[in-house]
Amino acid sequence: MRITEIYRSVQGETQYAGLPCTLVRTTGCDLRCGYCDSAFAFYGGQDMSVGDIVAAVDKLGPRLVLLTGGEPMLQREIGDLARRLLASGYEVMIETSGAHALDCLPADVVRIVDIKTPGSGEVARMRLEVLDGLGPRDAVKFVICDEPDYRWSADLIRARGLCGRTEVLLSPVHGQLDPRDLVAWMLRDGLPARLNLQLHKYVWSAQARGV
Repeated sequence: MRITEIYRSVQGETQYAGLPCTLVRTTGCDLRCGYCDSAFAFYGGQDMSVGDIVAAVDKLGPRLVLLTGGEPMLQREIGDLARRLLASGYEVMIETSGAHALDCLPADVVRIVDIKTPGSGEVARMRLEVLDGLGPRDAVKFVICDEPDYRWSADLIRARGLCGRTEVLLSPVHGQLDPRDLVAWMLRDGLPARLNLQLHKYVWSAQARGV
């Protein structure tokens, strides 16, 4: 597998925000979202075996592990890695775009599907059928650039009946959309979603890596 970094921190987003977590960041992505904050993971990295990755995770300690990227579903052995981590007693999450089927993942992996809004520039790549397999432990995340993005997301949330079936996260683009505006729209419309701020960007900075 091609890996950009493995490090210990707290989980910065989702329903697990604030919990100690080991992040395994894979290298490579087939999308180019306009607001991407991990473009450094598009290239480079190092080749590691599944065993080497598990050994690196073991040394760091937290029992929660996030597989992220880049796009982790591009890694052929991602399912095998998830199975090895689960077998070792870890709680495993994956953050992935909505552009790839998730069939190779074990059922116990928590799926965080980052559906791309029109403002991302990649909405045409979405495979919305991946939302049908999400359950109460999983989540769908919408990164919101502006009010048209919010309205598009709210319409999709309602059309797919996502609230009440899985965790629904709305995340303002850091430094672009004021979170207070997003909160105002959510309250105005009575949308029962969770505001999803990127804690690591407030604890450290938007440019910090390995934290």
